[in-house]
Amino acid sequence: MATIDVFNHDVPAESDFGYSQAIKSGDLIHVSGQLSLDEAGEFLHADDFAAQAEQTYANTDKVLDHYGATRNQVVSQTLYVVNLRQNAAATAEGNREYFGDHRPVSTVLGVTELTFPGQVVEIGFVVDTTLPA
Repeated sequence: MATIDVFNHDVPAESDFGYSQAIKSGDLIHVSGQLSLDEAGEFLHADDFAAQAEQTYANTDKVLDHYGATRNQVVSQTLYVVNLRQNAAATAEGNREYFGDHRPVSTVLGVTELTFPGQVVEIGFVVDTTLPA
């Protein structure tokens, strides 16, 4: 029988919206869309794509750390980007900085808006813990 391990950042949005940051089921970790929130759950860096991406990836690292996983075990990511044409180069740069030589599959969707005013990026992940760290 597979076990399920749930992880949360313990921010108000988790209970307000009724979701978890991540669920590990078997060898896979499904990570909810991460965004630019601080430890208290306050949204940071309105309209600043680079700063939001940096904070988003930092929040992702907290999820990965909880499970003892690394970026190299990310197999898939889905990015939601406001003003994709304007932010395409910054999206690519942030992705290269975060993953280095690792190349997970990636879907990038241009969207008209996200949850918070000034939010320009949100990223969800799938992680395979059987891959080398």
